[in-house]
Amino acid sequence: MQKRKNKWLRILKEVRQYKKDAVLSPLCTILCVILEILIPYLTASIIDRGIAVGNMGHVVKTGALMAVMAVLAMFFGIQAGRHTARAATGFACNLRQAMFSRIQDYSFANIDRFSTAGLVTRLTTDVTNMQNAFQMMLMMMTRAPVTLIVALVMAISISARLSVVFLGAMAFLIFMIGILMPMAMKYFHQMFRKYDAVNESIKENVGAIRVVKAYVREAYESSRFQKAVTELYNNSISAERIVSLNAPVMMMTVYACILLISWFGAQMIVKGTGLTTGQLTSLLSYVMNILISLMMLSMVFVMITQSAAAAQRIDEVLEEAPDIVSPEKPLLSVKDGSIDFDHVTFSYTKGSGRPVLSDVDLHIHSGETVGIIGGTGSSKSSLVNLISRLYDVNEGCVRVGGEDVRKYDLTVLRSAAAVVLQKNVLFSGTILENLRWGNPDATEEECREACRMACADEFIERMPEGYETRIERGGTNVSGGQKQRLCIARALVGKPKILIMDDSTSAVDTATDARIRSALKNAAPETTKLIIAQRISSVEDADRVLVMDDGKIAAFDTPERLLETCEIYREVYESQKQNGGGDFDEAAAKGGDRK
Repeated sequence: MQKRKNKWLRILKEVRQYKKDAVLSPLCTILCVILEILIPYLTASIIDRGIAVGNMGHVVKTGALMAVMAVLAMFFGIQAGRHTARAATGFACNLRQAMFSRIQDYSFANIDRFSTAGLVTRLTTDVTNMQNAFQMMLMMMTRAPVTLIVALVMAISISARLSVVFLGAMAFLIFMIGILMPMAMKYFHQMFRKYDAVNESIKENVGAIRVVKAYVREAYESSRFQKAVTELYNNSISAERIVSLNAPVMMMTVYACILLISWFGAQMIVKGTGLTTGQLTSLLSYVMNILISLMMLSMVFVMITQSAAAAQRIDEVLEEAPDIVSPEKPLLSVKDGSIDFDHVTFSYTKGSGRPVLSDVDLHIHSGETVGIIGGTGSSKSSLVNLISRLYDVNEGCVRVGGEDVRKYDLTVLRSAAAVVLQKNVLFSGTILENLRWGNPDATEEECREACRMACADEFIERMPEGYETRIERGGTNVSGGQKQRLCIARALVGKPKILIMDDSTSAVDTATDARIRSALKNAAPETTKLIIAQRISSVEDADRVLVMDDGKIAAFDTPERLLETCEIYREVYESQKQNGGGDFDEAAAKGGDRK
């Protein structure tokens, strides 16, 4: 119960600067309802004390009062709608911003717990559902109960005997809502998971549309998407089928009440037992007010039922605490680019599963160029991800500049240890804007110098707009090799003490690869360079080469000594040289069984 309460408190606090609107909206609604409810009472007075006795003065006087009340009711209704719209849209805006900001603070381990499609659904569909629910709650959760209570009081004051019909109708409707809503809730929970599946299918298909077309898999992808939307359709139909029962139950109750009150009220008028024609007319108006209020409440319950599932998914994002944060008193500078792994063990799922890195003891000098090779799954990327603290170790420690990485401010550490990830990503904007991701304050000349080191200047200068050339979303208007060189340049703009290149020259030719390595060696001699590669040619001029095998260090020495002492390195070297290149896995396979 406490956890559920905390969930709603976490979400509703995002109303923040719109609290005033959230308060004024129900206040205006209450005033509007009171004025509306008094109008049927005045109508009864016009009929009984004006029309029935031929008193036109009373009719005019009361009618004028009704007109004023109607205008005031309309005014307060408009104000209520305006404040509600501001509060609901502002709430949704804050909620999205809070979720997006929290996601930015996530470590890779946090992000691994959510699918990309799931996060997109939470930021879009789920927040929209919360916005609609909040808007409906501000208006209907005020209007419906106030209308219900005031109309019931007025009805009882006119005829307590006939008001028993209202109470019976209310009891019946509450009973039906209690049956229908829990049934619908189950389907709404399932429906949001189906939304995730649809979004995932769209994301994969659109993101890899070139691959889909290259392999002529359009029909397969269409059938896969059709299956996802069909499951969503079936689930939605099941939920809506239950919810749709709400309207006919309501209407049946309304009409039953009208018939019963008309019947019993007519008898009371004919027999002269304390009910007038005007009062019966008022009662019929109050019947509609009371039952429409109940109908609105049932709609609110439907929306709350639907939004409760959305709220739970949103709260999962807000409640998820970042695994990796800066310490309270962090170090704000990195002395040099030295790297030490002190008996490090690491697994992606803490406390379960086999470690991907086991007892890694490794020491790299500042300014050293280190090549890292190993077969697929040998944990090369996992190793370098620990340096910039994208993940935290399970055992041991990683030191940069002689200090445990957990002592540094995250911004300082990651600025000092730039990573060119295996999957290169460029963002929509100009080339200069992309380069300044490495350092927002970098001058154009510093960006040009970084591009010269990454051998990206040659193709940039051939572009019509040069460094002002716009990169399309995802870098679709540049080749794979050009994208890699721009990503390397982006990392160099920040002038890092450590540069990690995770297979980031795989799409460039060997000659350009050699030129990039030569430029880095000459222009950034004090920067520690870690080069993960599949090609021996990419690491053979490194100061030392680290050979990874199954999450352990197989060897770590100069390329020359590894040819003499490391069977894995020697087999791959000879195989690649004899076969004119190829990656590590291919070369290892051609080199034979090293076991």
